[in-house]
Amino acid sequence: MMLGKLSARLRHTGKKLLLSCGEISAYSATHQCHVREAHFTYFPCKKPREIVGETQKLNMYQAINHGLSIALENDPRSVVFGEDVAFGGVFRCTMDLKKRFGADRVFNTPLCEQGIAGFGIGLANAGISAIAEIQFADYIFPAFDQLVNEAAKMRYRSGNMFDCGKLTIRAPCGAVGHGGLYHSQSPEAYFAHTPGLKIVVPRGATHAKGLLLSCIDEPDPCIIFEPKVLYRTAVDEVPMGHYKIEIGKAEIVRSGDAVTLVGWGTQVHVLLEVADLVQKKLGASCEVIDLVSILPWDAELVCKSVKKTGRVIIAHEAPMTNGFGAEIAATVQAECFLYLEAPVQRVTGWDSPFPHVFEPFYLPDKWRCFAAVRDVLVY
Repeated sequence: MMLGKLSARLRHTGKKLLLSCGEISAYSATHQCHVREAHFTYFPCKKPREIVGETQKLNMYQAINHGLSIALENDPRSVVFGEDVAFGGVFRCTMDLKKRFGADRVFNTPLCEQGIAGFGIGLANAGISAIAEIQFADYIFPAFDQLVNEAAKMRYRSGNMFDCGKLTIRAPCGAVGHGGLYHSQSPEAYFAHTPGLKIVVPRGATHAKGLLLSCIDEPDPCIIFEPKVLYRTAVDEVPMGHYKIEIGKAEIVRSGDAVTLVGWGTQVHVLLEVADLVQKKLGASCEVIDLVSILPWDAELVCKSVKKTGRVIIAHEAPMTNGFGAEIAATVQAECFLYLEAPVQRVTGWDSPFPHVFEPFYLPDKWRCFAAVRDVLVY
């Protein structure tokens, strides 16, 4: 209890350091130490210009549910399976799908991630669209061998006689405020080292549905890591028809000319807050990029932005050592060296297990990111 109170009080220390006296009074009046709050403010996704038609306000788990419904409707040889998905799943993403499409197409599996992935590989090789849910990304590791050594290599190994292109793995990932070390990890970098896989991370409801439908249609096996804190926090005007978000294409969500900020998933919203803070406090504009796709990733767009701004900060929740930010940093160093005005910076989780009560200190929140921007601007 004492640690919890200490954590709650220290969580706001960085905020107060940057606020004026008047702002501190207003802040204290609206923030209670005993209230658990998200470490970011959600910025709704805009509907892609090329998508027309009716929209509906949905949160992210509802958008995923709608995307799964479309996939099951459009392809009678598609199935959804995983732990507890028949009754809706722990995050409710598969609500009512069993009732609508039947127990032969939406069904529970044993608590065996290796078995879930292996079963999906077999289905995909037989031409069935296998949409599997790993209940938490933290528990995807028993399936690592199946995904890395079997699914990713099947086409190459068989000389294109077989493939797992019809396999899609969904996995809730990332910080949620109270998940601790076994329900908060971001394992995208482990899989990014594997040719043959596609890996995406949505930042909101609109992207979650569009990326899911892209992954299902993609001719290679895909993993979609869904930031679980966004399931109910992320609310967008989501197109109701079938649409896709391109895999491998990053998005500039805010234009700027002083610093390039690169993130994915929840971290995009943190960086948008940072951009607002930098504009207000330092009078500089940040260009915020949502990487969207981890494998493949859009090096061309990122490097073009860095050549314009001369500075780049990469932020992600996973630990720093060998996090995917290291790959981005190495590419920027090689391609943009003569354009850089400051060293490439990474703001990440620490090289430790993901803590419970000290989660606020672990996360690369807007105050840590703001400090990095301030440092590169005066380098």
